[in-house]
Amino acid sequence: MKIVVLAGGISTERDVSLSSGSMIYRALKSGGHKAILLDVYLGYEGDIEDIFERDTDWAAQVGAIGEQKPDLEKVKARRKQEGKGFFGPNVLEICSRADCVFLALHGANGEDGRIQACLELLGIPYTGTDYVSSAMAMDKGITKDIFRAYGIPTPEGIRLKKGEQESVRIPFPCVVKASCGGSSVGVSIAKDEQEYEAAKAEGFCYGDEVIIERYIKGREFSVGVLDGRALPVIEMVPKTQFYDYRAKYQAGSAVEICPAEISEEQTLAMQDIAERVFRALRLTSYARMDFMMSDAGEIFCLEANTLPGMTATSLLPQEAAAAGMDFEELCRRILDHALRKRRGL
Repeated sequence: MKIVVLAGGISTERDVSLSSGSMIYRALKSGGHKAILLDVYLGYEGDIEDIFERDTDWAAQVGAIGEQKPDLEKVKARRKQEGKGFFGPNVLEICSRADCVFLALHGANGEDGRIQACLELLGIPYTGTDYVSSAMAMDKGITKDIFRAYGIPTPEGIRLKKGEQESVRIPFPCVVKASCGGSSVGVSIAKDEQEYEAAKAEGFCYGDEVIIERYIKGREFSVGVLDGRALPVIEMVPKTQFYDYRAKYQAGSAVEICPAEISEEQTLAMQDIAERVFRALRLTSYARMDFMMSDAGEIFCLEANTLPGMTATSLLPQEAAAAGMDFEELCRRILDHALRKRRGL
């Protein structure tokens, strides 16, 4: 089968996306597919006539994830194509020749529904959930509104637009996060007024709205959902103050325990909430929900990730492995769902 693994882009999660795409590409090649790895923003400027037939290692140029978010201005300077369009040279033409596009994109212009909507309009099958649920889950403010409407436990918080004054103050310590960020980019814990103002300024670097919510002191967990069913719970124990960008992608920066060492009752409760979130946000195929458990044992869902990381240190593949599913099988399950969706099944 001809498959384009679409990765890269110009979000703050670009490096993570390329790493995810590289692993997915290699898994698909091992499964016998005619796969290529394509950067959605930089594209491909050579001859595309027989692109799926070439004996090329498309992942050879993908480097390791750095400790800091990528320099996107340098990425933009690498594109030779003129014009303001987001898609790089030949991207849509190559995708249109594929049997399916496997989305390995993370963050803005990838996980927010825009790419999904474009592919849908062009009649190109793709993996993951649709454009509507992608857009809802990407916006943390909308997500929290839906959580409240469906009775899903989530930390008390407010949405704040740039230039607005808070109508309600969340007491310190509080968490300030960019409304549409990911990989903990634009997330800060503020313990006093000075840190609070700095955290808001940081969050507004990534959009016109931030989320301010009560800080939950406790343990961090994640639960993947595949085809509507929850996977084993994983606990993340970062060696820093919280599970930040470095802890997520640098080996040795965090200890991850799967299945999590919690009671069966707590496990089932967290898995049930993850499945409820999956249904409330109208998600399909797969997703991953992030949780905090307070020192008192209260469970809070923080957010949903519609295209969770598929890197060597990512949580979803670890959860799948704990359920007896290796990485190649996980990719096959995700691909099968996309093909069933194309056939209307």
